[in-house]
Amino acid sequence: MPRRLLFALPAALVAIGLSGCGAAAAATPAEIAERVSHLGVDPALVVTTTIEGYDLAPQSVNETDEGGMTATWAKPGTGDMITVRTDPGEMDADGCAAQQLWGGGEATCIQDGATWHRSAGGIDEFAVVQEGRTVVIVGGDGLGAPRDDLEEAAAGLRAPTVAEVDRMFAEVQRRHDRGGPVERGDIPEDGDGAPVDPGGEGG
Repeated sequence: MPRRLLFALPAALVAIGLSGCGAAAAATPAEIAERVSHLGVDPALVVTTTIEGYDLAPQSVNETDEGGMTATWAKPGTGDMITVRTDPGEMDADGCAAQQLWGGGEATCIQDGATWHRSAGGIDEFAVVQEGRTVVIVGGDGLGAPRDDLEEAAAGLRAPTVAEVDRMFAEVQRRHDRGGPVERGDIPEDGDGAPVDPGGEGG
């Protein structure tokens, strides 16, 4: 008998931001917008989660081309990692089947309410559909996080507090303040931009 997925959260619950940080209140949309809009991130696509034993790796947080965000939580001493990615739009059956798993391969999709369980070759992903967005939870680059931990990450999705937004996007803000990637010194001012890398003896 297949396992029943019981962690899908109504969008309304996420919107009010049930917080795992005691009495700390969730950031308002305006507070999130103030902190991330200039970084190319849609405030409506900013989420966080709580996973027992895992810590957010702030350097992992990035903006995506679609205005979403990615962030990775790591479990010290195990190498287990869980990455959360937000995308605009609500995943449906066609979209679930068409989107490859992060580890490669065509996904088998099973829907339970607002949640899609995506799997292939022993790899599991979960996609939680909320109003206007889809939050994808994967096992990090190593794809080694246990399925139960991925389910916990999906169940723990919520709006961040102001302090959490500031911490999550601190490195993105630093990159923004530096004005983008570091310039390379081996790029010629003229020509096709190929690196200047003269060959040494024998090449």
